[in-house]
Amino acid sequence: MTDLRAYAQIAQLQRQMAGYIGSAAKGYYPVAGQAALFLEIAPGMEINSITDVVLKKANVRAGALVVERTYGMLEVHSDDPADVHEAGQAVLDYLGCEESQRLKPVILASETIERLDPHMTQIINRFRLASMALSDETLYSLEVLPAAYAGYAANEAEKAADITLVHVTVFGASGRVYFTGSTSDVQAARQAAEQSLNALDGREH
Repeated sequence: MTDLRAYAQIAQLQRQMAGYIGSAAKGYYPVAGQAALFLEIAPGMEINSITDVVLKKANVRAGALVVERTYGMLEVHSDDPADVHEAGQAVLDYLGCEESQRLKPVILASETIERLDPHMTQIINRFRLASMALSDETLYSLEVLPAAYAGYAANEAEKAADITLVHVTVFGASGRVYFTGSTSDVQAARQAAEQSLNALDGREH
């Protein structure tokens, strides 16, 4: 039986989030302003069949498809939010479940570090997939389950404040988000990211 772990629709991709997907994924790259859907299922191999259903039933393009050891992750997008909604409904119909049967996000860790040490920024920039962290900025990091919700949280953070997206991981054992900026902007973005995750309903882990 396929388990719907994460399911999150985004009304408008923000510029940095769209750029991150384009730099990190190997599918059809989205642009800012498009609607998107992030989903995660188990077992991972089943994501191939779900992708087939979605692309045949809705006018969307796949930006990222990941099949890893335990989970599968898919991101699709379109200019029209109605197309993304149709894609999401196709997934739910295929799985025979409702949106509320997804797993509720769980924030495993979140922290803010002010006045980043220049040596720490160099370490962070070695693994980042988006923009660079700079010394003396404030850094926020988030770890969330399931991993695909990290994309949703990062987009909400960028929408809320003037931050720099440094790194996002949307598949694997857990999802991670790193962003930097002034302390006030980082705090506003942190609040938006965490509130958006806490507002998503679903079943408990």
